[in-house]
Amino acid sequence: MPQQTSARAGGSAHEEATNIAAPDPTLLLRDASFGYAGKAAVTGVTAALYPGEAVALIGPNGSGKSTLLGGLTGTVEQLGGELRVFGSEPREALSRIGLLPQADTRETELPVTAKQVVAMGLYRELGVLKPLGRDGRQRVQRALSQVGLGEHAGRLFGDLSGGQQQRVILARALVANPRLLLLDEPFNGLDRPNRLALLAVLRELRKTGVSVVVSTHDLEIAREACSHVLLLDREMIAFGEVAKTLTSENVAKTFHDTTVTIGNAQLTTRHERAGHQHTDLGDESGDPRGRGLGNNSFGNNSLGDESGAAQ
Repeated sequence: MPQQTSARAGGSAHEEATNIAAPDPTLLLRDASFGYAGKAAVTGVTAALYPGEAVALIGPNGSGKSTLLGGLTGTVEQLGGELRVFGSEPREALSRIGLLPQADTRETELPVTAKQVVAMGLYRELGVLKPLGRDGRQRVQRALSQVGLGEHAGRLFGDLSGGQQQRVILARALVANPRLLLLDEPFNGLDRPNRLALLAVLRELRKTGVSVVVSTHDLEIAREACSHVLLLDREMIAFGEVAKTLTSENVAKTFHDTTVTIGNAQLTTRHERAGHQHTDLGDESGDPRGRGLGNNSFGNNSLGDESGAAQ
């Protein structure tokens, strides 16, 4: 059965003992399933995400992370259960959702500048043919500055590095001031400076109350940028606060016979059908920070630090 390690479905951040009314959830899922042509690809998702919280979707290739993100925007069919985005159906909340899709090379082939790419994020609001106007131009510049690329507004998108292009696409998602940000494998292929820049942006967004859902293979991202984690392998394995949920047992259930790299360490997970689970930790570098995980949790200090992050 899927595990939920928070006191509430999805969350952790709100003390039940206080008299302050909890905010409405940004996302609420109860036993939700999503798929294609009537066939389920992801099942049993129960979670809630509140303003300022971030959840890492973690699972192997083909586990359904992109499918779940598509379900949250209404582009993938919901086959069962309940899903509410800002209390509404997903398609009714699209104006409040920003999306950073997996890396795409199409914009690199067009003679467009960084600011023109970001301006595309205003098309839904302003229309394709309507001029941006002063306010629109200011919003584009602010979004580029938000991701640390304000000085590159006039550069051709194709001339930017891959990491800079990824940040421009993030600015395109941010220019419409979303309150929920969905990111599909945003850290893939990023070098260290761009990785750290993206992490910093996510932290700042959370401070302003933006909720974040980020799919990733990188277990360190959960510790560095997220309050919660949802482990997925075509069904929800576990959901809850990072420190309580990202355990070696749950990782083994999710990744099966897979070697997972965490900083300089390698964790080999084995999960037998009969329920026997075993984890081996090998560290070719000899770095003692990776030792001693055993069957315990990947606490805040066990995932390695930024200096040991694989790039």
